[in-house]
Amino acid sequence: MTFEARYAIVTASDSGIGKATAVALAQEGMDVGVTWHSDSDGAEATADEVRSTGRRAYVAQLDTSDVPACGEVVDDLAGQLGGLDVFVNNAGTGAASLLLDTSYEDWRKIVAVDLDGAFVCLQRAARRMVDGRSGGRLIAVTSVHEHQPRVGSGAYDAAKHGLGGLMKTFALELGRYGITANSVAPGEIATPMTGQEDQDPYEQERPGIPLRRPGDAREIAAVIAFLAGPRAGYVTGASWVVDGGMLQMGPQGGSHIESDDWRTP
Repeated sequence: MTFEARYAIVTASDSGIGKATAVALAQEGMDVGVTWHSDSDGAEATADEVRSTGRRAYVAQLDTSDVPACGEVVDDLAGQLGGLDVFVNNAGTGAASLLLDTSYEDWRKIVAVDLDGAFVCLQRAARRMVDGRSGGRLIAVTSVHEHQPRVGSGAYDAAKHGLGGLMKTFALELGRYGITANSVAPGEIATPMTGQEDQDPYEQERPGIPLRRPGDAREIAAVIAFLAGPRAGYVTGASWVVDGGMLQMGPQGGSHIESDDWRTP
């Protein structure tokens, strides 16, 4: 309960889960490094929201497929902040393609962004935390597909499985420094990535999800904020599924499917 986070970096925080997380961490008293890949205006809007809470915000472009140079962005932002206590790896990408139809180039692009770049950024953040000697929090936004695969998402599934395993190893190796490492695995969340920008998840019907709706990005951010704070000091190596109960529907979903539609992306 003695851990006090003052400086955080949230990758891909120009919209969606990343934006909600940056604001949530600012509300918890942290200055935040905001990164963007292609939406600089979105990143500046996030930074404005962070600053409206009375906290500082710094903005930088980050391309996690630019390995290993993406680590330099983490270092630069940490330098501007004055330290690094919390690092949230939220950047990611995917594509709908059967494995038999997936080109090696597409495979490499997805794995580079979702796993290779994540490793470089997380490692750089961890080194900062070790040097700071004050503990820290590494948090990776994975997916329910860290735990269960989906037709048409082979590269994404493989990368997210790998990222979940990477976080568990970080947990083993960094515990002696007071650094925790956890994953948050969202289900369907109403964000630009799922084609639901500016849609109210409470007004959308999802009969196949026990809670009957998609999630709100702020609901993911709330879990991340908890893991980033002092009350989660004994939580490490865990993957927190936040999916409205979706993964619990495996046998029910399987036994009630009445067509072969699930075999195509």
